[in-house]
Amino acid sequence: MELLFEKSVAGRRTHYLPELDVPEAKALSAQYLREEKLDLPELSEIDVDRHYSELERRTYGVNNGVYMLGSCTMKYNPQLNEITSGLPGFTQAHPLAPEAHVQGSLEVFAKLESLLCDITGMDEMTFQPAAGAHGELTGLMMIKAYHESRGETQRTKILIPNAAHGTNPASMAMVGYELLPIPVDEDGFIKVDELRKITDDTVAGLMLTNPNTEGQFEKNISEVSKIVHEAGGLNYYDGANLNAIMGIVQPGKMGFDVIHLNLHKTFSTPHGGGGPGACGVGVKDILKDFLPTPHVVERNGSFEWNTPEKSIGNIVAFHGNFLNLVRAMSYVLMLGRDGIKRSAQNAVLNANYLRYHLKDTYTMSHDEICMHEFVMSLKQLKAETGVSALDIAKGLLDYGVHPPTMYFPLTIPEALMVEPTETESRQTLDTIIKAFKELHDLSCSDPEKLHNAPYTTVVRRPDEVEAARNPILKYEKSNAVEE
Repeated sequence: MELLFEKSVAGRRTHYLPELDVPEAKALSAQYLREEKLDLPELSEIDVDRHYSELERRTYGVNNGVYMLGSCTMKYNPQLNEITSGLPGFTQAHPLAPEAHVQGSLEVFAKLESLLCDITGMDEMTFQPAAGAHGELTGLMMIKAYHESRGETQRTKILIPNAAHGTNPASMAMVGYELLPIPVDEDGFIKVDELRKITDDTVAGLMLTNPNTEGQFEKNISEVSKIVHEAGGLNYYDGANLNAIMGIVQPGKMGFDVIHLNLHKTFSTPHGGGGPGACGVGVKDILKDFLPTPHVVERNGSFEWNTPEKSIGNIVAFHGNFLNLVRAMSYVLMLGRDGIKRSAQNAVLNANYLRYHLKDTYTMSHDEICMHEFVMSLKQLKAETGVSALDIAKGLLDYGVHPPTMYFPLTIPEALMVEPTETESRQTLDTIIKAFKELHDLSCSDPEKLHNAPYTTVVRRPDEVEAARNPILKYEKSNAVEE
């Protein structure tokens, strides 16, 4: 598909501005003028309309079909969210407007904070971070500020399991901490006795996703968090998998002191295509004085901005992606307390329905009840047929099904991580089961066909090695066509 610059024709226009009918303003100083003509594509209105319509047809999202990316929670965004976030009072609010003029917007911050603190068991929350990884950075910065305020600068290590999301060690490194691997057993659970041996006064905290990346709930979580606390560290909850437990158990009651929520995962705001993301970072009382500034508080019946006493400062321009916060609030209020719980229960039910019907066809990393997601290992299938996890994933595209996360966690060979979310019906799940089973049969009868899948997509299988070794990082535009 051609880019707009490739479709450009010199002299072609979308519309024409009317002639100037007011006195011309004083010419700008030369220092403010562009030396070269602005380089934009020249297109007619229908060219632009067709281009973006074609892009829409080629874009796959949850409105097109099932999107079972493990640990990414690509759930449906109800249209009600778009209506509420599109209200003029929200869309036309200026971030520098006086507090008295945007009381409704400030109330959104306060209301959503109260709702999500209730769900997570936290005491206060900030919505400044632009996305999940940014939230991790924010949480770790508060942990570091907390220890430094106590003069405990020797705490330079963060405990992280090997199967953690890659953003965890990256965020930790950005804050200046060292990685201390958490010992786990063959099932991915933390070895409590080993953890106790390595947890001392050099540990600043622990970062953990629970349920873990393999869809298993950490059965020793109370003891794990207790060990870290007894050593003077803090516990950080990566909220990527909150979809499985929201409304059922609060991370705050598991012993976690800080948590980040991917509002664009658990609370429905779309995050495909790179954004815009949204994140809430909740803390217990011991960290509330370190929250980023500004933070909304209610005083004498009105809402205003406040700077916490030991704030780590601004971590984003203005106030984050505000309209995504409106979407999240709309989603929580629409579901209510019972609906939030049922959402988590259905997510777990759907994952186990898929796992149960596929466990006799594919090898599961855990042959037991899972939470919201499960991991299959295609190691044996590849050894017997030569068909890899990538081949199965590509084959799913011919069924109109977006493939699951591939090759993660790294600790499981030929991994496929499946997360159907609560929004998929039993009929859709049966379609997925049928596709997986037929692809397994095909891998045994005609593996070469799967090596060349997909066959029905606009773009077939690209040369991934060539793309990785020789990426095109810059588009060289040729001169526009003369009309």
